[in-house]
Parts: sequence; C-alpha cells; structure tokens
Amino acid sequence: MGVILAGLMLGIFVAAIDNTIVGTAMATIVSDLGGYDKIVWVTSAYLVTEMAGMPIFGKLSDMYGRKRFFVFGMIMFLLGSVLCGTATSITELSIYRAIQGIGGGALVPIAFTILFDVVPEEKRGAMSGIFGAVFGTSSLAGPLLGAYITDHIHWRWIFYINLPIGLIALALIVFSYKESRVHVKQRIDWWGASTLVGAVVSLMFALELGGGTYAWDSSQILSLFAAAFVLLAVFLYAETRAADPIVSYSMFRRPLFAASTVASLFYGAAFITFAMYIPIFVQGVNGGSATNSGLILLPLTLGSVASAQIGAFLAMKTSYRNVMILSAVILVIGAALLSTITPETSKATLVWYMIITGFGVGFSFSVLGMSSMHGFNANQRGSASATMSFVRSLGMTVGLTVFGIMQRNLLSDKMTDAFAGSGDKQGGALGDIRQSLTPENRAKIPEDALHKIVDALSSSIAQTFMWAILPAALALFAVFFMGRSKLEIPAKGERPSEATGGH
Repeated sequence: MGVILAGLMLGIFVAAIDNTIVGTAMATIVSDLGGYDKIVWVTSAYLVTEMAGMPIFGKLSDMYGRKRFFVFGMIMFLLGSVLCGTATSITELSIYRAIQGIGGGALVPIAFTILFDVVPEEKRGAMSGIFGAVFGTSSLAGPLLGAYITDHIHWRWIFYINLPIGLIALALIVFSYKESRVHVKQRIDWWGASTLVGAVVSLMFALELGGGTYAWDSSQILSLFAAAFVLLAVFLYAETRAADPIVSYSMFRRPLFAASTVASLFYGAAFITFAMYIPIFVQGVNGGSATNSGLILLPLTLGSVASAQIGAFLAMKTSYRNVMILSAVILVIGAALLSTITPETSKATLVWYMIITGFGVGFSFSVLGMSSMHGFNANQRGSASATMSFVRSLGMTVGLTVFGIMQRNLLSDKMTDAFAGSGDKQGGALGDIRQSLTPENRAKIPEDALHKIVDALSSSIAQTFMWAILPAALALFAVFFMGRSKLEIPAKGERPSEATGGH
C-alpha cells in the first residue's frame, strides 16, 4: 500500500503544483511572449478543462475502475506539459494549458478516491491530513521551484520539470495498484457531459471577452451568455432523466455533502485570487525578481500546510462544521488584511497577512475532501469526490476570471487617470506595466512614470483583494450548514460500516 500512496501523492503533487508554479513565472512569461491582456487565460484555460473533466472522469472511474483513468490523466497532463514548453505566444500557451487541464481533471479527484478505497477507515484521518499537506506543499514548492527555474534556467522548464515526477508517479501506480473490486457497469451520460462542457466554455468566453474584445451588450457576448444559460438548463434537465447521471442530485440531499461542496466553491474563488496576484504585486510593485515573488508566498503556503494537518486531526475530535467555521473565520480576517496592502506595506507585515490567510485556507484541503465523501459507499465515492473537486475548480475558474477582469479594469482606469494629459494612451500604459514586471526593464522607465505605474498596480490589486472578502464570507456562511458529522474511527471488533454509515 505504501508504494501506491507514494504514487498518488506524486500525482497530486504534480497536478496541484502546476498553477502555483505558473503563477510565479507569469510576469516573466508575459514579458517574453507579450499579451498582458490575456494573462488570465493561461490559468483559466487549464481550470476550464480540468473542471469540465472532473465529474466525467469521476463517474467513469466508478463505472470502469480508477486505475485506467488515473493513467490516462497523467499521460494527458505530461503531453500538455511538453507542449506548453514549446509555446511561442500566450494564445498557444493557453491552448496547451487546456490539454494539461484535461489530465488534471482526472488526476486530483481520482487520487483522493483511491486513497479512500485502499486506506482502512481508522487511518483515513491521518492520511487525509498528509494528502492535504501534500496539496499545500505543492503550493510551497511551486513558487520556489518556479522562481528558481525562471531566474536561473528558463521559464519553459517549469513545464518540463513535470516529466520526471509524473513518470515516477505513473510507474508506481501502473505496477503496484491492483484493483480488486468488481465495477458495476453503468450507462455513460453523454448528454450531461456534452452540455456541461459547452456551458462552462461558453460562460468563460463570455466573461473573458466581455468588456474588452467586445462590449458587454454586443451580440457576441449576449449570445455566449445565452448559450451558457441554455446549455446549463439542458444539463440540469438531462441529469434528472439520465439513468446514471454525472452529477447525482441525490448526493445533494445530504446536508454535509451539499454544504461542503458549496463551501469549496467559495474557498476556490478566494484562494486562487490571492495565489495569482500576490506574486504580481511583489514583482510589479516591490520590483523583486521571480525568486523574490516565489519566496514571498512561503508564509501563505506554510500556513496552509500546517492547517491541513491540524484540520484532519481536529475532524476526528469534533465535527467537520466546527473545524470549518474556524477555518472560514480566519480566511475572512486574512482576506481583509490583504486588502489593505500598499507599496509602503513592509515585508514583515505582508508575511503575517499571508500566514493568517494560508492558515485559513489549509483546513479546506483536507477537511472538505473527507466531508464530501463521508457516508458514501465505494460505488459513489468517485462521483462525490469529483463533484466537490469540480465545484471547487468552478469557483477557481469563475473567481479568477471575474477578479481578473475586475483587476484589469481597475488598472486600466487608474492608468488612464495617472497619465491623463501626458499623451500616453491606455495601450501604452499597459505596455509599461508589462515591462515593469521585470527588474531589468523597469530600470529603463523614468522614475515619475514608474511611480504612477506602481501606484496604479498596487491599488488595483488591493481593491481586488477587498472584493475577494465576499467569497470568503460566503464560505463562512455555507459551513454553518454542514451538520454535526465527524470522522469516526471504528472501535475494535466493530465493522467499519457501523461506524461511518448514515452520517
């Protein structure tokens, strides 16, 4: 079992590290490839395909087994990684990131489901804490590894580095994991799968293109929103008619699962915003290198690693709800503190703000994973885990897109005001922002212009963080409905089903 768990941990690590390692290097990538106005799509493209694939692969793993889809996911992820390393434009990079996302959509939920399949119930709390810590550690290693590679080798190697880790994980699972149970054959919900993917893609294109490439009231944007609405409606109806739906409404009749899933939506929206824009703040406002922006995220990730372990331990002592209330309160406080950052904010102060925020987020890595699968049998765990992961990724995708648009518009307005009367139009201002993100290029910008750029960038990010308090507060509201269930360890001589069923 130890070899299998090692393979799963490496699989989770390589998939979870991806967005943090890319986020750290994003300023350098944009400086090299251009396309600051499309920066959000590099991450969004990955999240869109990852999110759409999660419930599909989760259901398929319940039907045909976990192993084959974990292997498929790893192969797709590694293929996408190789292609990303060859990208020559932001558009190409976004397309290849979408291929990576297909693999990620299988890896994370299936890995957590295999964990529950192979680990005895009395050890699940400890192992969930370790897996949650691995998830958090990936956020720690991502910025550090990404910064070092970007500064000392080349940003393309942040993608190539996935190959050795992924191949080891693939070999461990292929040769060590033997599925023993008989899988129940079910019908594939093709209507549900196709309409879900279509709705997600239509919504993301509408949010990204609206207000920039096309006006919000243009026929193109209105058509995309209409398509998203219609496809979502068809998906919801199709799930009521499907013999074996991708997303079973019966799961949401359990208050613990429903509340855990909704909370994961808002946790994802808040966390991805901080993870994306803190490195940009450090590099663009403070003038640090990619290494500095990676190092500055250490407090955020160390806090999350510590609380992932603490959360799993507390879930065995008290209810999931009590643990997550504590988590959400700390997250709200951390988000409020981060919304006050300015160019004058000291590094020590920023460190404390991120420790608090990271500590609040980390509980969700382990506790929500356990609570979402609590009480489900082996034939339902894949769907339960994948649905929760899907909703969390939905929160991350929509949050990143919405807050990305918000930050971009705030920045554009502030840059226009700052350079009013100077003859520098919006496009030139955004060009200066892109150049200021690397120490070498910002040295070429006149001091007065650089001061205006830094103030505009800092203010736009701080205001974006202020709006990110909203999803953190909604997460706090959602966890109040999780009920009194907790992770229960079977007593000696007691059957596991007696200890865990029905909660």
